[in-house]
Order: sequence, then C-alpha cells, then structure tokens
Amino acid sequence: MKRGLKNRHLQMIALGGAIGTGLFYGSTSTIALAGPSVMLAYLMGGIVIFFIMRMLGEMAVDEPVSGSFSYYASKYWGRFPGFLSGWNYWFNYVLVSMAELTAVGIYMNFWFPDLPQWLSALVCLVSITALNLVNVKAYGEAEFWMALIKIAAIVSMILLGLGLLFASGQPFPENLSNLWSNGGFLPHGIWGLLEATAVVMFSFGGIELIGITAGEAEDPDRTIPRAINQVIWRILIFYVGTMAVLMALWPWDQVGTQASPFVQIFENVGVPAAAHILNFVVLTAAVSVYNSAIYSNSRMLYGLAKEGEAPAFFLKLSAHGVPVRGILVSSGITLIVVALNYFLAGHIFLYLMMIATCAAVISWVTICVTHLLFRRRCAAEGRATRFRSPLYPWTNVLSLVFLAGVIFFMAQVPDMQLAVLFLPAWLLVLFVGYRCRRRQG
Repeated sequence: MKRGLKNRHLQMIALGGAIGTGLFYGSTSTIALAGPSVMLAYLMGGIVIFFIMRMLGEMAVDEPVSGSFSYYASKYWGRFPGFLSGWNYWFNYVLVSMAELTAVGIYMNFWFPDLPQWLSALVCLVSITALNLVNVKAYGEAEFWMALIKIAAIVSMILLGLGLLFASGQPFPENLSNLWSNGGFLPHGIWGLLEATAVVMFSFGGIELIGITAGEAEDPDRTIPRAINQVIWRILIFYVGTMAVLMALWPWDQVGTQASPFVQIFENVGVPAAAHILNFVVLTAAVSVYNSAIYSNSRMLYGLAKEGEAPAFFLKLSAHGVPVRGILVSSGITLIVVALNYFLAGHIFLYLMMIATCAAVISWVTICVTHLLFRRRCAAEGRATRFRSPLYPWTNVLSLVFLAGVIFFMAQVPDMQLAVLFLPAWLLVLFVGYRCRRRQG
C-alpha cells in the first residue's frame, strides 16, 4: 500500500461519499413520507452520521491502516466482530456495485434506448476496474473529478432555486409559504417524519469510505480530521439546503410527480436540456459510486487477509502497491450483474438495494461499539488520542439507539420490510462463515 491520496483527493472522496443517486432520485419517496419536514429528517440523520464519522476518525488517525473499522473491531472487540464487519462491508459494496452498474444501464438507455443494459454495465465494469489497477492516485484523481461534477450540479440547483424563489415577485415570507402550507410542515405527523428518517439514512451509505482511505492518505493526521469535520457542513448544504429549496419552490405533494425534482428546477429556469444534464450527472454519480466500491472492496479484502480472516491470496500487491487480486475478485463477482441484466433487465435494481440497506446499519453499529471499546482500552493504558470524538460516550449511546430506531421504522415501510427480514439470516450466514474459517485456521 502506498500513500498516494492527496488532501484534495480526500476532500472530494468525503464529498462524493455523501452524494449519490439517493439524493438525485431517491428524495422523491422521502418527500412523500415527510413533506417539508424531510429537511429535519436529513438533519437528524446527518448529525448522527457525523458523530459516527468522528468515532471512526478518532480510530483512523490513531491507527491509519487499510481495512479500517474491520481491523479496529478485530483488535478491540474480538475476532468475530472483525470478521463480521469486514465481510459485511465487502458484501454490501458488492451489492451496491451491482446496483450502480444496473443504474448505468438504465441511464444509458435514456440516450440510447436500444442499447442493451448488460452491455453498458460490462463497459463500465471493465473501464473502472482497469483504472483501479493502475495505482491509488488514478482512483483518487478520477473520484476527484466525478465528485466535482456532482457538487457543481447541486450547487447550481440551489442557486437556480434561490433565484426562482426571490424573483417570483412575492414578498418574504410569502415566497416561502410552501414550507407550511398544504397540510403544514408535518403533513403526516411525527410518524411520517420518523419513517422518512429511516429511509434517508441510506443516502448516507458509503460516507464511511473516508476511514478506508486512511491507510493510503499522504498525511492522515491532518487530512482525515479535516475531511471528517467538514462532513456536517456538507450534509447541511447538500441535503438540508437542497430539500429546503425544493420544499419552498413547490407544494410538497407536487415535487417529483412529473420528473426528478432536479429536472423540475432546471426546466423552470428555462434550461431546455434539463433532462440531459441531469442524466449526465446521475450517470456520473453511479460510475463514481462503482469506482469507490471497487477501491474499498479491494482494500477491505487486503485488511481481512492481514488479520487472517480472508485467504492470504489477497495479500499480494502490485509494484505500485495496489491489491490487484482483491480488485479482480471483487470485480469478477460483480460480473454476475451483467448476466442478471441480460436475463432480468429492469427488475433487479430494487432487489439489490433492499438487501444492501441493512448492511450499512451493521457497519455503523460496529463503529459505535468498537469505538466504545477503543476508548476504554486507551483509558486503561493512559493513552491520549489526537482526534477525540465529542461527548463520548453519550454520542455512542445516542447513535446506537437511533440506529435501532432506523431498523424499527424500516419494518414499517413496505418497500424495506424485506431488508429487515434479511438481516438475521445474513448475520447467521456470517457466523457460519466465521466458524468455517476458524476450523480451517
């Protein structure tokens, strides 16, 4: 492993990790659940995610290793939690990779209706895999520019939306009246807000990638804290800010009914190519997520192999410090989705994402508990850390209670009930895999 990720790479990786297709297209369903209070749902979820990132950041600065929270879970909690968190994270990103490749096929069909979805997925897979095989700097550079496109799209949307609001001819606060009209700020009550909060949490899935990069950051003591501390501002601007503009512009029950909320804004300011611009942005977002998935999966396999929780086969590095075998295996398994898109085009995206959602909660719970044990060990050894998580241990307890609430409210949303039923079965599979690995060891 070589430290080839510069500060600007880490900043954009952190930004890109907080912006995905969930914001561009998934926001419509959360708005339907919560109405204007969807802003509060993103804010509450964002604050908890920031606390979890600070926990991960404290451990990552103290021990900047590849494999991140799987390594910390194994060291401070036990062999099984380390095995569980590492393989769960890898499996989650394999599913996310498959879903994003499927999305690439869907987005390409917008311009080329006759282009087979499996072919688009295959071209993206081969191209991004080849990019990651070069060196870590190639991954960082590609992610820098793709994240920049996503950020530019959101900032433009917010500015154009504000222009529409204050050029409407209505005085303040009437120009913002959609925030409290049409059933009020909480049209479906507190229950609708809490259901929406459970759904929006999965827009934050992947934000913990910044911890995975610690082993290859040029100056982790400086760059990791800077990237993590800015997470809360990014959430406030990109999620809460975007939702505030959308909710103020239109009655909440009209947002996204005709097209994506982003298309609505671009079309209303007279941009004729609004749909094409958005399609390019979401295509970039999908490729960006796949790029990060291949990167993080290969590093997680390398970290698991170092801990003896994966075959030593994955320890082999290229001359440039790249875990080539981890990349090729992860990418090869993802090839399954190319076949699925050939036989089941248009049907698998939702299936993949429903199964992947619970894995994110497992990762966050692991970080919270591991950090509690990490701090206990540090206290016993009289060791001070350099990037302390605020309000320890109360933020850990608050985050765990919040995540338990997420699972509960997921079970109340029909589209997510399958994921909740999948959770105990997946934990059992991981336990059986761990016992088999121990017998082999």
